[in-house]
Amino acid sequence: MLMNFVAESGFAMMTYKEIIMITIACIFLYLAIKKGYEPYLLIPIATGMLLANMPGVDLMQKPTESVNGGLFYYLYQGVKLGIYPPLIFLCIGASTDFGPMIANPKTMLLGAMAQFGVAFAFLGAVAIGFTGPEAAAIGIIGGADGPTAIQLTGKLAPHLLGTIALAAYSYMALVPVIQPPIIKALTTKKERNIKMEQLRSVSKKEKILFPIVSMVIVIGLLPTSAPLIGMLMFGNLLKESGVVPKLVETAQNSLMYIITILLGLTVGATANGDVFLTVQTLGITLMGLLAFSAGTAGGVLGGKLMCKLTNGKVNPIIGAAGVSAVPMSARVAQKVGQEENPSNYLLMHAMGPNVSGVIGSAIVAGILLKFFA
Repeated sequence: MLMNFVAESGFAMMTYKEIIMITIACIFLYLAIKKGYEPYLLIPIATGMLLANMPGVDLMQKPTESVNGGLFYYLYQGVKLGIYPPLIFLCIGASTDFGPMIANPKTMLLGAMAQFGVAFAFLGAVAIGFTGPEAAAIGIIGGADGPTAIQLTGKLAPHLLGTIALAAYSYMALVPVIQPPIIKALTTKKERNIKMEQLRSVSKKEKILFPIVSMVIVIGLLPTSAPLIGMLMFGNLLKESGVVPKLVETAQNSLMYIITILLGLTVGATANGDVFLTVQTLGITLMGLLAFSAGTAGGVLGGKLMCKLTNGKVNPIIGAAGVSAVPMSARVAQKVGQEENPSNYLLMHAMGPNVSGVIGSAIVAGILLKFFA
């Protein structure tokens, strides 16, 4: 009986692929807990990855006539059916102040420049043999926007959903590691020391009109962007209206954390060793890293151009926040700026391109969906 127990245990069935994936999951947990790299994202993702790769465990098992599906299979339907990403955008909208972007509209150009990473990855993916829809799904990783990546991939390349979602969220969590070296390589010490003028005050009327006008214009031009742009602006309208504080509180806290837990666990659970440890998956992961790096570089170079055009009034660092990892990229810009000059305060300036990057990535996703769906 004891011999049978040992022979049928999970450890006896463990393969080298499962050992590798469990090790990766533990590294993610270390980065989240010890280093503090986006723990709200990495802990659920790493835990889902750990559970999915334990031998003898099949939480993603599909249901049959005689057997119910695994726990994560049912939770994963929110990802597969495109439910979680728009809800996350609603929560982001309810937590976001578009004031810095409205006060300095030219920072929207930096958010647009950061979408260069999407084009770079798309062309790269096509060059190495992926189809148009697959390349479009891979390219969106460059926007550093997990919900958008999930929404687009679920429509265009569902067979790549797990890999792309995991890559997108992993790079979002590793923003503090990836972005600073790129920023420092592309800017001079003098540029990083530039102090920016205080932003003008934005009226309540402007803040209320912005989400309404944005929905009408963007969705009117690009109906495929409605799920993400609509929910983003709806959440922001709840916040700026000032008359539904309980709804805003729910969206900013309870709903956001619930969806984050469900999304993180199920995205991590898709990283099964048999599926994840393939040449194709490694290619997608590498292409995603290049895309994210190219997006950061595009934003910084756009910031350098804007710096020259404004005679040194714009600090190029804020261009790195043009990727839509909110608010991580803006915090990185603030940190890098203060390393050069402790009195430099770039956070609010960086929030302009950061929130415009969210809108930009949703628009790009809508364009890709229109062309390749």
